[in-house]
Amino acid sequence: MPGIQFEKVGKQFGQVEVLQDVNLSIKSSEFVSLVGPSGCGKTTLLRILAGLEHSTSGKVIVNDSSPEEACRRHLVGVAFQRPALVASRTAINNVKLTLEITGSTNNLSPNKLLQDFGLGDFLDHYPHQLSGGMQQRVNIASALVHNPSILLLDEPFGALDELTRESMGEWLGQVLLSTPKTVLFVTHSVEEATLLSDRVVVLSKLPGRISDVLEIDLPHPRKNEVRLKDDYLKHVARVRKSLYNTLI
Repeated sequence: MPGIQFEKVGKQFGQVEVLQDVNLSIKSSEFVSLVGPSGCGKTTLLRILAGLEHSTSGKVIVNDSSPEEACRRHLVGVAFQRPALVASRTAINNVKLTLEITGSTNNLSPNKLLQDFGLGDFLDHYPHQLSGGMQQRVNIASALVHNPSILLLDEPFGALDELTRESMGEWLGQVLLSTPKTVLFVTHSVEEATLLSDRVVVLSKLPGRISDVLEIDLPHPRKNEVRLKDDYLKHVARVRKSLYNTLI
């Protein structure tokens, strides 16, 4: 499974410098979260890795390939905050749509994937018949069904209520234990980043630069009960302090 390398990556939109000199290595099967002030370039960095934007300077390497080549080889799966589901297709057929588009043959079973995601009784339900959390599970299943090595998640639980969000975070951690992926996860939640991540990368305000990289050395699996433990709370405090420092 490939790792990811950002080397002196910069990005400008017109006269606005959004990212500046970003250097970051992500190991195979590592879960890395990006946090930072709103508008600091977190999503832009993810979109560059997804091949949806081009960097203005520097380069991104995915297993010795460009992001575009990695996507063509079906190495990358992407899920955004708003589930990208087709209203006229059932849950199972939304997941199958990824395979129709990519033509991937190294895929997982859509039926088994949704069964494993706790949606076995909802395969033939349409998006409007599913809760927000269920829709996002279908969305993430669609990003995983072609069996990518890399999973990019941009605020996937940001629109959910707090309890559902915490439940989904724990669920995602369990999914990745059984199906290991290299994950880049964008979030505004310090608690969520701390629960899920092996490392948390803090970006500065514009132009976005890496301000800090924090190791989260808590054992896996991490259930929501860990949120009450002192070790977890100490890590949350470290990440929050580092994030506050970007605003000074």
